[in-house]
Amino acid sequence: MRSAWIALHAFGNYLFREWIMYIPFYTIRKFFLKNTLNHLGRQCFIAMGVEIRHGKNILINDGSIINKKVLLDGRGGKVVIGSHVDIAQEVNIWTLSHDPQDDYYGDKGGGVTIEDFVWIASRATILPNVTLGRGCVVASGSVVTKDVPPMTIVAGVPAQQIGLRKSQLKYRFNHQPWFR
Repeated sequence: MRSAWIALHAFGNYLFREWIMYIPFYTIRKFFLKNTLNHLGRQCFIAMGVEIRHGKNILINDGSIINKKVLLDGRGGKVVIGSHVDIAQEVNIWTLSHDPQDDYYGDKGGGVTIEDFVWIASRATILPNVTLGRGCVVASGSVVTKDVPPMTIVAGVPAQQIGLRKSQLKYRFNHQPWFR
């Protein structure tokens, strides 16, 4: 009976965490997010439908925007998102994977660091042990397997440099959703 109660409680916690991300009012969602994440900076916006795994390993700094259907995986290490970062919809950020060289299909993980003013376009995938340098751009559909230097534009599978960003990075995000 006790194990059934523990299983029911764990399932209830899972449903509650999933339900939080579908509250249409950001002010209410933000209240719960502050208790779920390690840190949530000022003037951030996290859209409905973001999936958060092990939120106590996820830090989001001031003015960052995370769009719908993004996956933030903190199971294998910390995810640190800098200030004024734009993460488009359907991006996957992974900190845990399997080791293809392990005879027993063991886990292999590491943190992901996203520095200030990074732009990650739709459906990009960031793998464990990656740092995205200040002001870099990751093109749509790219898979980032290694560190990206600051102000670099990368694209492809695996992501490779295709250009340099020349912006002075003077912008500041202050997203004002109409359901605040």
